[in-house]
Amino acid sequence: MKLVTAIIKPFKLDEVREALSAIGVQGITVSEVKGFGRQKGHTELYRGTEYVIDFLPKTKIEIAIDESLLDSAIEAITQSAHSGKIGDGKIFITPLDQAIRIRTGESGPEAL
Repeated sequence: MKLVTAIIKPFKLDEVREALSAIGVQGITVSEVKGFGRQKGHTELYRGTEYVIDFLPKTKIEIAIDESLLDSAIEAITQSAHSGKIGDGKIFITPLDQAIRIRTGESGPEAL
């Protein structure tokens, strides 16, 4: 089992969710987050005053997934979140040692 964490642009969330549903991913967790990478924020002009926006709004998606779906999930996220512009995001894959469904007590891949 793996934990896939993707940081994407907020307006790409629906496309990513639809792409993941199409390959059989059954559940995702979504959080609104702020951060920056190489983009390092930007400046905005509001009522004649310039403001520096250090942290940009992003969407964080977390998916606990069986390894058999891992490559197709990465491909689905990459294809649907891609805009070709700076700040498209990142995908992180970490090992997931155990998963337990609280309602039934199932563990391992059955809990997903």
